[in-house]
Amino acid sequence: MLVQKIHHVAYRCKDAKETVDWYVKHLDMKFVLAIAENEVPSTKAPDPYMHVFLDAGDGNVLAFFELPSQPPMDRDRNTPAWVQHLALKVDSMDTLLATKARLEAAGIEVVGPTDHTIFKSIYFFDPNGHRLELAADVGTPEMYAKLDEVKWAMLQEWSETRRAPHHAAWMHDGSIGAGHPTAQAGVMGFVQQGHGVLLGDCLTAPCCRRASTRHGAGLGGFRSRPAAWPP
Repeated sequence: MLVQKIHHVAYRCKDAKETVDWYVKHLDMKFVLAIAENEVPSTKAPDPYMHVFLDAGDGNVLAFFELPSQPPMDRDRNTPAWVQHLALKVDSMDTLLATKARLEAAGIEVVGPTDHTIFKSIYFFDPNGHRLELAADVGTPEMYAKLDEVKWAMLQEWSETRRAPHHAAWMHDGSIGAGHPTAQAGVMGFVQQGHGVLLGDCLTAPCCRRASTRHGAGLGGFRSRPAAWPP
């Protein structure tokens, strides 16, 4: 494989110091590097910036640019606010719930936990308006194997119809088996309320409350549990 890993991901921020302080305080990240230039290295354009880097665990690096000479930052207004986000893995449901409580105690609004059958997530925003997800895996090897079997068929059907395939309907129709802890308390509860199960925050997104039956299981297949799930 050509790519070894993600070297770093970079986003714009409103205030570099405020951003570093927030991630250190609320997500226990470590501030590892700062780079400041008056000229963009790749384009040579004059554009002063502060570039800060945070250790997001397991060799993953999260970076931000503060650009004081540019217009105020904004998000993509043609894309719903729940779509573009950064998902970070935690080690357990206990950690997920403890972090939710700690964030809420600090005055940060948190959505979730949201049940995606193979993982559960909470969602919130950083000071720059970037949406963050913390996710705890709860899936079984059998689930990942079943998803792996149908991933290409799901993608092909979607590319032809632009409607959610039903190859992995077991993720949201209650047929995942009584032995799985989310079968009764999680997935079935949402289905009975008219909600679908999709990646991202589809259980709480307005589009899914209006049209949950049009959404199939939004994830198709992995050979093994990934380090970070898609949105």
